[in-house]
Amino acid sequence: MKKRDVVKSNELFNNIIAKGKRWSNKYFIICYQEKEEEKNNYGIAVGKKIGNAVVRNKLKRQMRKIIDNNVFLFPNNHNYIIICKKGVLDISFNMMELELKKLLNNKGE
Repeated sequence: MKKRDVVKSNELFNNIIAKGKRWSNKYFIICYQEKEEEKNNYGIAVGKKIGNAVVRNKLKRQMRKIIDNNVFLFPNNHNYIIICKKGVLDISFNMMELELKKLLNNKGE
């Protein structure tokens, strides 16, 4: 995930979470909102209840890597916010990737 693909505005970030549509499972919540541009933008949210700064930053790095590897699964013309839930600490990186792929393939069904 390049810096140009990041949701930068705090207002937009909060708007996507508040008014966007959602998919969720035990480990992630994906909030998304349509936009007019063709490329996607991504944001990652990890709450303070998940762990200290080291743990949260590690999760964000892992999520960016997963997004880079699976960009083709995200439908175009959307802004996405991926929120990590506490259960994500109990699974490995490969399981995180599998769970996110499942969620994107099922679209929260």
